[in-house]
Amino acid sequence: MRIAVFGKQFGEVFFNACKNLFQILKENEVEVIIHKPFYDFLLANVKMKPEVDAFFSTHDEIINVDLVFSIGGDGTFLESVTYVRDKGIPIVGINSGRLGFLADISQGEMKVALRKLIEGNYRLRQLDLLQLETEGSHFGECNFALNELAISKRDSSAMITVHTYVNNEFLNSFWADGLIICTTTGSTAYSLSVGGPILHPDSKCLVITPIAPHNLNVRPIVVPRDVEVTLKVEGRDSKFLASLDSRSEVFENTVNLKVKKAEFSINVIELDGHSFFTTLRNKLMWGVDKRN
Repeated sequence: MRIAVFGKQFGEVFFNACKNLFQILKENEVEVIIHKPFYDFLLANVKMKPEVDAFFSTHDEIINVDLVFSIGGDGTFLESVTYVRDKGIPIVGINSGRLGFLADISQGEMKVALRKLIEGNYRLRQLDLLQLETEGSHFGECNFALNELAISKRDSSAMITVHTYVNNEFLNSFWADGLIICTTTGSTAYSLSVGGPILHPDSKCLVITPIAPHNLNVRPIVVPRDVEVTLKVEGRDSKFLASLDSRSEVFENTVNLKVKKAEFSINVIELDGHSFFTTLRNKLMWGVDKRN
C-alpha cells in the first residue's frame, strides 16, 4: 500500500497519536509520501522524524497512491481536496482537534481505523463538488469547492444585492450580507450556521442560503444538483468577495458568476460504525440531553 499524508499544524494533544500513526504505518510496511511543509512541522514542533519514501508539494506529485490521509480538521480536509482534485484517490480524514464532519476518525479510534484501512475493510462514498465559472477565470485551476461558494460584502457595512437565476430563470434578488450555494456536504458547514437545512449526502441537491437577509420571509431553498445558478452582485462598493471553501478572491460587480456541479467527485472512506447519522449525533451532540 502507498499513501500520501497531508496535514497542518496541530496542538500537543495530538503529538503522541501522530507518532503512533507513523509507527503503525511503518510496522505494516506502508509506503508513505508526505507533504513537505507538514514534514517540516513534524520535525520542528513534534520532534519526530517519520520514515517516508518521498515528498510532494503539488497536485502533480501525488502519483500511484492508494489513499490520502488528511491529518487535522475539516479545513485541512478541504485543502487536501485541492491536491487530489480529479484523481479519484480516496481521502481519509483523521481528526487532530475537536469538531469535524469530514475529518471524522477521532484520536481514540485511530488504531482500529488504521487496521481496517490497511486490510481494505472500508467502503467508498462519493461527494459532489461545485464548479465556478467566471469571465476572468477566477481561482485558476482550483475553481471548485467541496462545501460551498460564498458571496459576501468586502469593506462596506451596507448590505449587497445578489440577483440569482436558476437555469437562466430569475429566482430572486437577495438583499443580504451575502449568499451561499452549498453541496450536501457543505450543508453542515457555513450554510448550517446561518439557518440552512441539513441534507443527507445522497440527496443530490444544492442549497441556496442567504446570509442575514433583510426580509424575514426570505429563506433557504433546495434545488436539484444539475442546475446552473448565475449570480450578479451589486451594492455600494464595486468589489465583492467570493470564497470557495477556504479560498477567497475579490471580484468586480461587472463579473457574472456561474455555479454548477463539478464534472468530478471526491471519494471518501466510510468505516463500519461510521455513517452520516452517527456523525450527526456525535458532532451535534444529539442525545446529550437525557430528557430526549
